Amino acid sequence: MATFLIASILFGLVFLASLISIRFGLAAAIIEITFGVLAGNFLGVPTHVSWIAFLASFGGMYLTFQAGTEVDTRLFKKHWLESALIGGMSFLVPFIGEFLLAYYGFHWSFGASKIAALALSTTSLAVVYAVVVETGLSQTRYGKRLMAATFVEDASTAIFLTLLFLSFNWYTLFFGIASVIALFAFPKIVPLIVSRYGNKVVEPEIKFIFLTIFILLWLGNAGNNQPGLPIFFLGLLLSNFLLRNPEIRKKLRTIAFAMVTPFFFFQGGLNVNLKDVWAGIGILAIFVAVKLVTKFVGVWPFAAKYHEKNAMFTTLLMSTGLTFGTISSLYGLQHHIITTGQFSILITGVIISAVLPTIIALKGFPPQSETMKDLITAEGEEG
Repeated sequence: MATFLIASILFGLVFLASLISIRFGLAAAIIEITFGVLAGNFLGVPTHVSWIAFLASFGGMYLTFQAGTEVDTRLFKKHWLESALIGGMSFLVPFIGEFLLAYYGFHWSFGASKIAALALSTTSLAVVYAVVVETGLSQTRYGKRLMAATFVEDASTAIFLTLLFLSFNWYTLFFGIASVIALFAFPKIVPLIVSRYGNKVVEPEIKFIFLTIFILLWLGNAGNNQPGLPIFFLGLLLSNFLLRNPEIRKKLRTIAFAMVTPFFFFQGGLNVNLKDVWAGIGILAIFVAVKLVTKFVGVWPFAAKYHEKNAMFTTLLMSTGLTFGTISSLYGLQHHIITTGQFSILITGVIISAVLPTIIALKGFPPQSETMKDLITAEGEEG
């Protein structure tokens, strides 16, 4: 299939996905993955297209960087114990449950079981952020605390994905050195570039961010290591600076959601084989059920303690998985840790876990109005 025909199909579907997302209040990524599935299974778009794969790899890491930038570190420091308990247990309990299910229940390989556990234990920062903004919770302490808990969940996934599949060679050493240098210098260099060359059409600060991500991607891939962890923390270290410079944050978001990340989610959908999904429908159903049950077990007790009347809303939103679930699944597929059939089941489970808990939370357990008013008032009093 011709390159520009593939590009036309891809961006036609991506454009349509954005309209559907706005119309129905769903995360655009969910629609983009779904359209990738349709393009690969019904429109004849090849599964392996080198330029899409390249942009998808970069898009996944850029999305990881973006996730780090969305964290309110000041609020996290204030509510660190709450965030650690809710976010940590939201990751750990489902991770253990899904690993045991995959390894002992379905007899997947040890590596494939780790990928399944990672993919199906995540909480989607993109989904939670979209819901928080849509419901007006973004201006409340509760909404920001919910985002902080999601940060702990995403950080846990990034850490485990890196450490569980860490390999050692000379490139691993170079990758480690480069990561340490980047984490030290990056949050100093970007503000320096902005102070000297800000408001220029050529946007040198954004190009420097891209350069840093590309270097870490190169060294990480060369050493067969997952570079998501340092890239995630690069975003985290830049978050306070971006809070003070919202125009740069807006540019980074525009690049992410208009151009880069659609390739990542579309590529994820392209790799899904619906025949494999149908053949493994029973496994899929059990995976999703175990995720929802273990999320409830891990999150509910602490959500009830800290979020009181909105405990079920918190628990359901923490059950949504998308971004890091897709990243983990694609990593497993690209490194031949899981098969295409296993990947299809995991990605479908990720999509279901992004949509189903969100709908139930919004329709069945919306944030209570009295609590909302109290939180908004308290936020205003704090300034």
